Amino acid sequence: MITAKSTHEKLAIEGGPQAFPQPQGDIRPKIGVEEFMSIAERFGFSPAALRRIREAVSEEDLGAGPTLSRYLTARPPAAKGVEFEKLAREIFGVKHALALGSGTGALHSAFVGAGVGPGTEVIVPAIGFAATAAAVVLCKGVPIFCDVDESLSIDPVKIERLITPRTVAVAPTCVMGAVPDMDPILALAKKRGLKVIEDCAQAPGAKYKGRYMGTLGDAGCFSISAYKIVGGGEGGLLLTNDQRLFERACQLAEGGGLTRPDRFAPPRYENELFCGTNYRMSELEAAVDVVQLAKMPALVARYNANRRNILRQLKTYREIVPQKINDLEGEVGYNIRFFPETVELGKKIAAALNAEGIGIGNFIWPSECSIRGPEAPPDWHVYSHIFAIMLKADAQRSGCSFNCPIYRERGGSVEYHRGDCPTADDLFDRNITIWLDPGYSEADCRAIAAGMNKVFSAYCTEDPQGTKWT
Repeated sequence: MITAKSTHEKLAIEGGPQAFPQPQGDIRPKIGVEEFMSIAERFGFSPAALRRIREAVSEEDLGAGPTLSRYLTARPPAAKGVEFEKLAREIFGVKHALALGSGTGALHSAFVGAGVGPGTEVIVPAIGFAATAAAVVLCKGVPIFCDVDESLSIDPVKIERLITPRTVAVAPTCVMGAVPDMDPILALAKKRGLKVIEDCAQAPGAKYKGRYMGTLGDAGCFSISAYKIVGGGEGGLLLTNDQRLFERACQLAEGGGLTRPDRFAPPRYENELFCGTNYRMSELEAAVDVVQLAKMPALVARYNANRRNILRQLKTYREIVPQKINDLEGEVGYNIRFFPETVELGKKIAAALNAEGIGIGNFIWPSECSIRGPEAPPDWHVYSHIFAIMLKADAQRSGCSFNCPIYRERGGSVEYHRGDCPTADDLFDRNITIWLDPGYSEADCRAIAAGMNKVFSAYCTEDPQGTKWT
């Protein structure tokens, strides 16, 4: 046993005075009032309000200052990322939720969790957003585009012909608040042994036959961002009930295993550990998004009720085909979409609707009615314009994923061309979108429906036998 010499100055550990009881310098918190004021400025408060806020806060009130890291937040208030994930599990009714920095990060993590890698293929929709196919490539897998139907979602009838021995997953995507027809997709996936990774980025809160999208397949991925109805900046969310898929997703998203019970321990089972990155949602983003997520069910209900209200008042016309709706009660409904017979007719209708004040702007971003036509500039929401995929490009110019030896050995070869998905080519250029707002009143809905009927009647032929809106 080692003891201190009797002649030494008494140590503090033995009851003596501390050598450094407290600092004498001007110690300030790392994150203080100026950072708080910077956030307040970003919220858009007026100069007068900012002055009042500054008067209400001081360095002394902050103490040691905040710790804006979920892993270092040991004292109250609890980490907002943890709170966000807990709320997501409760709302969606799933076992696992992972807060991420983006919807793309959620997709990448989910695909890795599902086993996407070199030599594998994932069937993705021809309309959605580039991130779905890009996330497959990030895993060194190969995206295979499937055509859509008049819901603009992946066409269940066209999936099976694209399945090969290399196919490991299908990624049905919610397009602008709509939902795919999930029953036949899930049945086919079960029959062929495929994972279903739902891309719900554009429809947080949507349901299919009473169940939340994102909870029907093996994993659900969401974008929780300023461009969606839920979110304030950049964020993402992954949901799953599959323990191993979740653990693999965490491996990628959380620095190679930081969420494990003993983060630095050896692997608990084969292939548990592999190198990962950091897709973690920031605490500042989580502080906003946990509030946004709590608002989601009520917000979706208002959107959906307004759209149903308008749709039920619309007449049917020979020259107009409404977007197919796979679940009238479940879709988010922040827009109304339809397909005029020709682009020329569509341009006239869009201009007339804008002149009536219909479809201009909503609470996400300012917009107006328009129709693309074949002469429109590229748009990464349709397969043929996603040049990084169409050109089979990669950062290292190695040819992977598309010319990966493993892919070739398994008989894989893919070429991409406009015309591969003719329904998507046609409908993407020919659709018109009317944006809605959750705050519309009954009178607003009546006025919008009346205005739409007014414009349609001026350019189209009313047909009671035409395709119904609901």
